[in-house]
Amino acid sequence: MGVLVGRPAPDFDLEAVVDGNRLVDSCKLEDYRGKYVVLFFYPLDFTFVCPTELHAFQDRLDEFRHKNVEVLACSVDSKFSHHAWLRTPRNQGGIEGVTYPLLSDINKAASRAYDVLAEKEGVSYRGLFLIDKEGVVRYQVVNDLGLGRNVDEVLRMVEALQFTEEFGEVCPANWQKGDKTMKPDDAGLKEYFEGE
Repeated sequence: MGVLVGRPAPDFDLEAVVDGNRLVDSCKLEDYRGKYVVLFFYPLDFTFVCPTELHAFQDRLDEFRHKNVEVLACSVDSKFSHHAWLRTPRNQGGIEGVTYPLLSDINKAASRAYDVLAEKEGVSYRGLFLIDKEGVVRYQVVNDLGLGRNVDEVLRMVEALQFTEEFGEVCPANWQKGDKTMKPDDAGLKEYFEGE
């Protein structure tokens, strides 16, 4: 499928661990309609870059939720592996304290649907998808296995999307919340560059 931006996000119905401890048989994307969703895939539980990312998203979870964003993480591990990793302390490489849902894509269907499956390795690349309230992918980025993500950039993209939706203006390169934006036309572009 490749680029999903502008398309409906592929739905899923996966087993998961929610609230840091509760195993559930069904977690569906459609359950989050009306909210923004950051869905990120990671290669495997009990590895090295992965816990740094999962903790980084947990550390900023309140900021995401304040912006009406739900964070979901997904790997090809079972919900039982997720549960064991959640019971492992941070200083031992675990993710104890992570409370957002960890989805189990053990049959790799979601990884294939989002086109992030590294077939040879049998794991997911570090794909991240920002999905709007109507279920449309508005941003995606896919990193190779050894390259961790920047949570600040994900929050910046959430703010840019929400600003654009609310005000109808566009956010130029390196835009940060509070920076100058522009109207999406020739006059807006010229106005943006005035005074430089």
